[in-house]
Amino acid sequence: MTNNDILRRIRYSFDFDDAKMIALFALADHQVTRVQISDWLKKDDDPAFQPCSDQQLAIFLNGLINDRRGKKEGAQPEPERRLNNNIIFRKLKIALNLKAEDILQILALAHMQISKHELSALFRRPEHKHYTDCNDQLLRNFLKGVQLKYR
Repeated sequence: MTNNDILRRIRYSFDFDDAKMIALFALADHQVTRVQISDWLKKDDDPAFQPCSDQQLAIFLNGLINDRRGKKEGAQPEPERRLNNNIIFRKLKIALNLKAEDILQILALAHMQISKHELSALFRRPEHKHYTDCNDQLLRNFLKGVQLKYR
């Protein structure tokens, strides 16, 4: 999945308008324009399409966490320069304040079943021997379940 796909799906799931998207970036202390948001949300074959970088998506997800959970005191976390599906999944879990059972229910809405052990392996440190990479299919089904639950 591309960062632009993830941005589109989150926007649709929570019915965010352009002003809300700009406000989410602002909550992570980053300014974006309506044009930038619009270009990121366009389809890949549109001539005005602009790819959303890992750092821009990380900033957006940090803003979503600040919006949903409240801004932390002190310095804000630095946005990651490189994202993978595990980091994206973790940030969404934090933003939505989800426990393992909640995530399993959301995945069930998208007709996907995984065990608690498989789920916990996704949130481990990459150096851990039981760490598992989150594949695109799992992240896509999670976002689909989020859409079904919150839309």
